[in-house]
Amino acid sequence: MSRPDFAARLVAWYRQGHRDLPWRRTDDPYRIWISEIMLQQTRAQAAIPYYERFLERFPTVEALARSQEADVLAVWSGLGYYQRARNLRRAAQRIVEAGAFPRDYDTIRALPGIGDYTAAAIASIAFGLPHVVVDGNVLRVVARIENDPADIGSARTRQRFRGIAQEWLDAREPALFNQALMELGATVCLPKNPLCLLCPVASDCRAAAEGTAGQLPVKLRRAEPVAIEALLLIVRKNGRILLRQREPDARRMAGFWELPTPEQLPHARIGRRLGMFRHTITHHHYTFGVAEAAASGARRPFGWHAPRELTKIPLSTTARKALRLAGMKF
Repeated sequence: MSRPDFAARLVAWYRQGHRDLPWRRTDDPYRIWISEIMLQQTRAQAAIPYYERFLERFPTVEALARSQEADVLAVWSGLGYYQRARNLRRAAQRIVEAGAFPRDYDTIRALPGIGDYTAAAIASIAFGLPHVVVDGNVLRVVARIENDPADIGSARTRQRFRGIAQEWLDAREPALFNQALMELGATVCLPKNPLCLLCPVASDCRAAAEGTAGQLPVKLRRAEPVAIEALLLIVRKNGRILLRQREPDARRMAGFWELPTPEQLPHARIGRRLGMFRHTITHHHYTFGVAEAAASGARRPFGWHAPRELTKIPLSTTARKALRLAGMKF
């Protein structure tokens, strides 16, 4: 494979047409950084409204640095993996203390919540530095182009694949190349049923030639799924809803408000069932039932909230889903 030709065809394909995503219309490192953190665990289309709301509330790194954690979590609420939001605020404070957004890979990489992929994305897209991005999509592209069945769950394989992708990188146009590589993995080189006939670099793909694309990449280390069932209670009083706040030192979602369960409200009188929904966190698959209930005498960590307040507090995703199931709009 001619690596310069490979890069040129990939970039030319990207120039001809790609998804119009708001973070692709800027080279502002702050906006690129926010988008990349959101995209770590969220599909692009789902991230767009969160991205726009976040920037409306915190338009600059200075605004984010001055913010209160609860305000950041409230705007982030619904995206999940909330440590990302806490790290954003901590990193913003460091950037403001330093006087400017860092312009080199190592300093960007040292910020809270930023790993190799995010640092490479910011460095290449905002500052034109020749660092390749490697995420799950890119690992899949490398495995198929090379027809390599090595386990991508292995750190050694991921490092080797990073080296291969770095060799592909067009150092003259690292921003375009990286975005093209990500776009290829997200829209053409799909996990299932890859669109090989539409691929601009299919002629270089050894897996396509061997008919093995559907079998790659290989990931051997997979956690067994865990099924969990639970019931969430919607308790109303004078137009307000009873929520329970997680402890400030909780391992997950510290400080977030959520709907109580029967175990947390043992004296609640459970009434009409409203429905159910599913929710997944990594390999944990939850089935939540939702029911109306009556309860009195609730004290901290419980609190009553008017519906208009729900957009102003850090509210768990499961609470949002349950309340929407009950017909609430916010």
